[in-house]
Amino acid sequence: MKQYLSLIDGQWADFGNFQPDINPANTDEVIAEFSYGDASAVDQAVAAAKRAAPGWAAASPQVRHDVLAAVGNALGANAEEYGRTLAREEGKTLPEAIGEVGRASQVFKFFAGEALRLGGQLHPSVRPDIDIEVTREPVGIVGLITPWNFPIAIPAWKTAPALAFGNCVVLKPADLTPACAQIIARLLNENGCPPGVFNLVYGRGSVVGEALVNHPDVGAISFTGSVEVGNRLAEICGRLRKKLQLEMGGKNPMVVMDDADMDVAVGACLNGAFFSTGQRCTASSRLIVQSGIHDAFVEKLTAAMTALKVGDPLDAATQIGPVVDEKQLTSNLKYIDLAKQEAAEVIGGERLNLATPGFFQAPALFLGTTNDMRINREEIFGPTASVIKVGDLEQAITVANDTEFGLSSGICTTSLKSAREYRRRAQAGMLMVNLPTAGVDYHVPFGGRKGSSFGPREQGSFAAEFYTIVKTSYVFSG
Repeated sequence: MKQYLSLIDGQWADFGNFQPDINPANTDEVIAEFSYGDASAVDQAVAAAKRAAPGWAAASPQVRHDVLAAVGNALGANAEEYGRTLAREEGKTLPEAIGEVGRASQVFKFFAGEALRLGGQLHPSVRPDIDIEVTREPVGIVGLITPWNFPIAIPAWKTAPALAFGNCVVLKPADLTPACAQIIARLLNENGCPPGVFNLVYGRGSVVGEALVNHPDVGAISFTGSVEVGNRLAEICGRLRKKLQLEMGGKNPMVVMDDADMDVAVGACLNGAFFSTGQRCTASSRLIVQSGIHDAFVEKLTAAMTALKVGDPLDAATQIGPVVDEKQLTSNLKYIDLAKQEAAEVIGGERLNLATPGFFQAPALFLGTTNDMRINREEIFGPTASVIKVGDLEQAITVANDTEFGLSSGICTTSLKSAREYRRRAQAGMLMVNLPTAGVDYHVPFGGRKGSSFGPREQGSFAAEFYTIVKTSYVFSG
């Protein structure tokens, strides 16, 4: 049985208290065990980061580039192997899992370049004989708390910029996907990352996460997860005056207009709503369809959805893998029951009994819904989508924006005028035209508004806003 340990100060730390890493497609299979740390483990990790911080901040950008590039290259070279690990512990299909490892590789290589590109600005002063220089410096020690649904990509797009800009890191990954965090930790440790610069601590969010957020030597927290936890972190970090970056939930709309290309619309909605088992904060969970195309669209989407094959993520024929665990599946099934109670017509959604014991669920479509139903207000985070009929673009925009979330928003239309109007008025951080609401590039900013996000954007050159502090220097030369 493999055992995963925390990484502190360049050494693997065994805290005992081993917990199983279970395959959601076959609950009889324990992939490995991993050792839970506690608050004292966080203290050790932060102390190691504090010792390493001055040297890493002063290191040549070439040193930081070389470490990140080596990790990116290793991820790319072993994408299939690591993808199989990801598919086994998280449940997404093997092609999706391999693609996610590839994304992590791209992220590390991009920020290897950013380590060399980080510059400053020179400004003339309004006063004579004075020069002004604006530079960026690392925050210091950054705590990263990551979710299970993208268990290697999200740790990558938080870790890589933190290190590129000279910070030291303590990563607390999701309990359900420890092996993917172990991959990143091992590759950093083996490719020149100095001891203490990157630290990994496994453990409960209520214990390890709590200790990390409250630690006085941690200057910034980047969190991806639930709205409930994110709101609590905002209160704590506000009181302690820590920098905070939150990526939370979504209830993302996809508008389908009468003039949409039917095949494009069905393909975008099928992908956005159901792929990755619907376990994406950018998933298309509200399909807002204009009345003229509504019936034909529903017929074609229903046929495409019911034809999707649910099964073992390592099976080449599988299009949707299992839900991540029993807790999430139970929550999904409760929302299926709720949809029926709210008088929606429910197609699919039942738990499936397949060849192996696992958390398999048929994708579900809710018809005849209105935007005030709970199924259209609350994030379900499963393979489900609701259809809401509207009369025109104005009503579609109103319904799309009528949510506490604002992460991703989309429209399918062949009208440039409609697309332009929707892009202008959609209250979301990301906007898709004739594309799924899920699926983003690594070199541009990622994030939302309203209840979906808080703080500076992730990814791309915009990541510097969170992981650095701006310094303005005045020099008198007279």
